[in-house]
Amino acid sequence: MDTSLDDWTGWVGREETLRARIDAAPVAALAATLDLEGAPTEGQPLPPGWHWLFFNPVARQSALGDDGHPRRAANSFLPPINLPRRMWAGSRIRYLASLQVGAEAERSSRILRITPKEGKSGPMCFVTVAHSVASGGRTCIEEEQDIVYRAATPLAPASGGSTIPERAVTPAPLLAPWKRTVNPDAVLLFRYSALTFNGHRIHYDLPYAQVEEGYRGLVVHGPLAATLLQGFAASLRPGLSLAAFEFRGMQPLFAGQPFTLCADEAGKGALALHAVAPDGRVAVEAFARFAPQS
Repeated sequence: MDTSLDDWTGWVGREETLRARIDAAPVAALAATLDLEGAPTEGQPLPPGWHWLFFNPVARQSALGDDGHPRRAANSFLPPINLPRRMWAGSRIRYLASLQVGAEAERSSRILRITPKEGKSGPMCFVTVAHSVASGGRTCIEEEQDIVYRAATPLAPASGGSTIPERAVTPAPLLAPWKRTVNPDAVLLFRYSALTFNGHRIHYDLPYAQVEEGYRGLVVHGPLAATLLQGFAASLRPGLSLAAFEFRGMQPLFAGQPFTLCADEAGKGALALHAVAPDGRVAVEAFARFAPQS
């Protein structure tokens, strides 16, 4: 496939606007999924990362591809890049005002850039989308999201071992002063997929994840790990609000394999955060900044 930038320049600048009510029911369901004792109720601020419950595409069953994602089409918002694997690679988020449970909101999105690259496993293409979430006449959240498209990997061996090419192991922050263990299981992943209307089969269909996409197990959602990291960061800065958060996926995390959330001081009250797999791989790296509560 020719992945030159000229193929997709017509999509740069493309825009869409989606509207949603920040309904209390999925908020309560996510709180239960994350095993929290209480959930924000109407009129209270939505916790950081929980806006990903809303504004998700709704496609008819007949419009889905083999991977469970909406089938790519020339009239879709995202470009129909002809690389079969699609993942959320990371985001950079600014929290400007509280988005309240029960409020009416809208998300305006625009494609900022499309960047083809050649990776170790073949051609890749990064699509960066800017999202702005507004409610009550004010902008509450600004986010830049990176989506990566990549070539298919060979079929997994009969043993189910991963064929996904992994980066060199990044040393884990073993001396981080704050740590929390997360035990992801298939039910957690299934519930998060349902709440975010995410049909990607790598999160709940083990034979598909292993045989078709080459993973060793069910894959923990990148935004789920990022949501857990944001909640962890917020718990370490009581009395402050999360003002900015960025994360980048480095390696996959898998169901049935506990991982560790780590946090360390990063100067001026900021936190450097990591999600670390059992074998010491840094799977997600993140950074959080805070501001006084308004």
